[in-house]
Amino acid sequence: MLPMVTGFMNYGQQTVRAARYIGQSFMITLSHANRLPVTIQYPYEKLITSERFRGRIHFEFDKCIACEVCVRVCPIDLPVVDWRLETDIRKKRLFNYSIDFGICIFCGNCVEYCPTNCLSMTEEYELSTYDRHELNYNQISLGRLPTLVIGDYTIRTITNSTQIKIATGKPLDSKMITNY
Repeated sequence: MLPMVTGFMNYGQQTVRAARYIGQSFMITLSHANRLPVTIQYPYEKLITSERFRGRIHFEFDKCIACEVCVRVCPIDLPVVDWRLETDIRKKRLFNYSIDFGICIFCGNCVEYCPTNCLSMTEEYELSTYDRHELNYNQISLGRLPTLVIGDYTIRTITNSTQIKIATGKPLDSKMITNY
């Protein structure tokens, strides 16, 4: 009879332990219910990028002096600069400037070291194409300014949680995001 009693006691202890584990997992699930959603509906909702986001490079042809500093500081020697020396004015004349974004690693060295600030990083991150040769941008397509996500009324912009946290200085919850 004693082994049967100890068997019932073990069974009761295992039942209590299982109920405790189920209760703990339920409490964890409830604590996650108040968190922010991570998934966004991409084509219709877009995140506003941070200030220092390194997107597509913008190029201003008139400011460039064809010094080729961008080529020298690029870890993969990516920018292609075509220029000719004008002997009558003793200056370089820029003919073509291109960057292949299929190879670019978006490190930002070219932008940082450019002496005339003719290169800048934009917030444009939608560079996908079906043909990789379309990612080779010349000075005309590099000079095109990106469209702002904020100005597009068909897209709902979502602010990053870190931007809201910095702006308000308070911890975040889901009610705060929807009311922000």
